[in-house]
Amino acid sequence: MTHPKITTHHLAKKAMVYVRQSSPKQVLHNQESQRLQYALVERARVLGWHQIEVIDDDLGHSASDGTRRVGFKKLLATVALGDVGMILSTEVSRLSRTDKDWCHLLEICKVCGTLIGDAEHIYDVHVTDDQLILGIKGTLSVMELSVLKSRLFQGQEHKAQRGELYKLVAPGYLCADGKSLVKDPHVRVQEAIALVFRKFRELWSVRQVFKWFHEEGIALPVNKSVHGTMQLVWQLPTYHAIKYIRKNPVYAGVYVHGQRQTTLVLGGDNSLRKKSVLQRYDQARVFLRDHHEPYISWEMYAQHEQMIAANAHRMAPQDEAVTSVRQGHGLLTGLLRCGRCGRKLQVRYWGKSGTAARYVCRGDFSAGGTYCLGFGGATVDKQISTQILEAIRPLSLEASLKAAQSYEAAQRDTTQALHLQIQQVEYEVARAFEQYNQVDPKHRLVANQLESRWNAK
Repeated sequence: MTHPKITTHHLAKKAMVYVRQSSPKQVLHNQESQRLQYALVERARVLGWHQIEVIDDDLGHSASDGTRRVGFKKLLATVALGDVGMILSTEVSRLSRTDKDWCHLLEICKVCGTLIGDAEHIYDVHVTDDQLILGIKGTLSVMELSVLKSRLFQGQEHKAQRGELYKLVAPGYLCADGKSLVKDPHVRVQEAIALVFRKFRELWSVRQVFKWFHEEGIALPVNKSVHGTMQLVWQLPTYHAIKYIRKNPVYAGVYVHGQRQTTLVLGGDNSLRKKSVLQRYDQARVFLRDHHEPYISWEMYAQHEQMIAANAHRMAPQDEAVTSVRQGHGLLTGLLRCGRCGRKLQVRYWGKSGTAARYVCRGDFSAGGTYCLGFGGATVDKQISTQILEAIRPLSLEASLKAAQSYEAAQRDTTQALHLQIQQVEYEVARAFEQYNQVDPKHRLVANQLESRWNAK
């Protein structure tokens, strides 16, 4: 088959088929689109080409970030070398989704004498009518994408304003009828989430809570991708999992959407890049209190935030943080301030064993000045310890009782968590046995598999 726009000069070069889909989900589930794009190889053969190259490096990559389009850059470089007679793509939007890239491609094709084709037509950029049609198609493609994005964004925002948009439901909750959040009916899940907050109020440190769960061997429910789908699985928590549960306002009954603000900025190579800034929860586009049943109250959540802020290890002059307990023998770390300048006193350790504390105010030393003051910590710590012991001596019996009660409560938490874990394992064992018991013993292909699964449980 010979097309009037195709010459022997074009056929002497190779034809390039450009294949692209924007997301991994499209690659996995929209197989028909891939077949249509790869079918252009046969169209190139029918048109007379023997050298055909397929560029599919951009499968699963969005065109919104031009820096990732390796395949498109490879296409431009090959065309610029003068080795391409025609570029084939199912539609203009597959090649480019910005006016800049589209105009750049047309300019290179015009200089190198490269044709552009799709499933129905062939365009020669040297022909004024074809150049006009390609320009209109490029403009319409960019406008169509902009309109589609705008509609999708408005639909999501409208749904989020009602508190019904859920991209990933936090462990401990389920999405009922696609609109509302409800607590997971699984008692073990509820108790595990509640245990995280109880331990945080007891230890007042995310890291200490994380260490406690690992020392006791207690698993937590987490969202994990299993064979491409998100499932709730039980495992020993990571530090970030504990921090996520403690920090997420969804457990205080609050719905938050639009916390991350994204803007376009110019990069060092004058390319457009996305810049995202994480805002405070109460500064998000949607912030709905009393949205669903909470695990803790909003007042308790705010108290947790204040406590975490007080644990921060900052040494600014007006910083109110006391800082969390760290290693070292100094008892008053983060509690003392300079009587002259108001700065926090820092602790330094010296001596042969490096355990003797000395409290120091840096003053303007960092700016080339001198230290404001400094003194040994042994005498001060001893005097403070004596005063504290005198103050709490009348309450020693009550403190001992509370300590014993606290220890018993901690043991109950551990026992309860392990008891629920055992109940779930016993259920899984019984269920595996029932499945094995129902299969025909003669059907060994199935029976062997179910028997091994039962043994594993």
